[in-house]
Amino acid sequence: MPAAAWVTLLAVALVVAVVGISLLTVISQLKHVAWTLGAIIVGVNAIAYQTRTVPEVLPSLNATLGPVRSMAEQV
Repeated sequence: MPAAAWVTLLAVALVVAVVGISLLTVISQLKHVAWTLGAIIVGVNAIAYQTRTVPEVLPSLNATLGPVRSMAEQV
């Protein structure tokens, strides 16, 4: 094989290696971003749950206050 062919193969291998390493770096960054977005989504869902509107909470609140209502009616 001529020297030019070896140089070309070496250059191609070098380019492929650099592109592969770059892609692995991008993949690791995207995994980190995906994990961070997942944590943000969990936090937003927790805030949404804690600040839900009264009509959603009202049935459970009425069930909890049932014994208090019955005692108040006896008085």
